[in-house]
Amino acid sequence: MASPSRLTLKDFPLQCGVVLPEAEVVYQIDGELNCDRSNAILYPTSYGAQHTDVNWLVRPGGILDPSHWCVVMVNMFGNGLSTSPSTCPAVAQPGVYFTHYDNVRAQRELVDSLGIDHLALVYGWSMGAQQGYHWGAIYPERVQRLATLCGTAKTTDHNKLFLYSLRSALTSDPAWNGERFEATPDRGFHTFAQIYASWAASQAYYRAKPYLAWGYDSLEDYILRGWEAGYRQRDPHNLLAMIDTWLRCDVGDNPIYQGDYAKAMAAITAQTLVMPATTDLYFTPEDCEAEAALIANAEYRPIPSIWGHRAGNPYQNPEDEEFIRRAIADLLS
Repeated sequence: MASPSRLTLKDFPLQCGVVLPEAEVVYQIDGELNCDRSNAILYPTSYGAQHTDVNWLVRPGGILDPSHWCVVMVNMFGNGLSTSPSTCPAVAQPGVYFTHYDNVRAQRELVDSLGIDHLALVYGWSMGAQQGYHWGAIYPERVQRLATLCGTAKTTDHNKLFLYSLRSALTSDPAWNGERFEATPDRGFHTFAQIYASWAASQAYYRAKPYLAWGYDSLEDYILRGWEAGYRQRDPHNLLAMIDTWLRCDVGDNPIYQGDYAKAMAAITAQTLVMPATTDLYFTPEDCEAEAALIANAEYRPIPSIWGHRAGNPYQNPEDEEFIRRAIADLLS
């Protein structure tokens, strides 16, 4: 894998009204642009993830093959690498937040700086899929194909309840003073991980207990070492910032569409592959299928899996990985 790079944007206006003197976008490029720069794939990160967590699928013979494609993996705002509360005091203040409109405008500047006029594909899972929908609606003339895995263009009310519970898990910790954490929110992280693990995989997944084959000796051990330990590697202020972005996800909520979600969805002209998991509990297949129906050139192809939301990032799951690899190969052919 290549080393990450950094683009600094001067006087970058956020949708919340704050202008950042400097906004930083951290990204990684794998593969080479061809002579006409027509083989670029943009791959935005997902909730809680940095590019090193999700770059496993960028490899020869993988879902995104850098021997054929130039894959630009970009870290979204709030994830601890690109501008985040943990790295920038200006965005750690009450009332300051990021939106996906902010993310894709910054990513467009990155793409421009690389001399890329058109993206062969925007590929995203979860919050990465949310950013993909925004790309398709805000810059339709620049996106040839769109693959949205286990994500929606607008956060549903049911999904918001999940996010409210995660936010409450962290901010109910005694370390939270109403504006910031004064210490590590140990109880908050523990509850946060339990909530996340219960939503991110299906009931059938927990009946099958695949984690016992990976060295965990019980459900409790799996939640502690397989979930809580990972989230403890993230600054809790960043976790809250990404929740706030997710809560505000609405492809129509920007100066271009002025709240008209249906108009924004209808503006997507890219050849679009909508891929929920059949057992996703918060980006449900029903919600994803309804959105696919709003896009003129969309194919709805659900992933048949017991892995729930995690089917869209199947680094431990070769069967779902192969299903996605074939679907993306079809889209790119």
